[in-house]
Amino acid sequence: MWSWDITWLKTDVKGLFLFAYVILDIFSRKIVGWSIEESESPELARNLFRRIIRELGLMPLFVHADNGGPMKGLSLVAFLTQPEVGLTYSRPRVSDDNPFIESFFKSVKYRVGYPKVFSGILSAREWFARFIDWYNNEHRHSGIGYVTPHEKHSGADILIFERRQITLDAVAAVHP
Repeated sequence: MWSWDITWLKTDVKGLFLFAYVILDIFSRKIVGWSIEESESPELARNLFRRIIRELGLMPLFVHADNGGPMKGLSLVAFLTQPEVGLTYSRPRVSDDNPFIESFFKSVKYRVGYPKVFSGILSAREWFARFIDWYNNEHRHSGIGYVTPHEKHSGADILIFERRQITLDAVAAVHP
């Protein structure tokens, strides 16, 4: 199951924003796809989903989003429902119905070094690429047992948890 949303990114031009489209795998918390665009549209969202599905070689069973225009746009909905992807949406005016992606956006915007404004779309894409790499491959996520989203997504977390348990058992044997 994937969850996705769009957040605004401030630019150095007052009133001008960029838009970060982000798709997150709920099970592993891994960011499976993202793009930075100059506008919000169902077509851009569809293009992102099409690219990610092609790159990963898999179709999600369900996609969850809020009730924004790009999320319910005909081109995206038609693209996802044709292969029978289940679409779920947040309840109107309920801010915590999409908690995984909203938590990710908080991680982005509260990260040390997050630029308060971006000088352009290229600088936003470069910063975001570095952040996504850090988030997926280095960030130990509390919600998934302090492993990285990549470790959880790939199944490497199983061996990590087994090793942790061996260590805990050894300590408990010495200090009951």
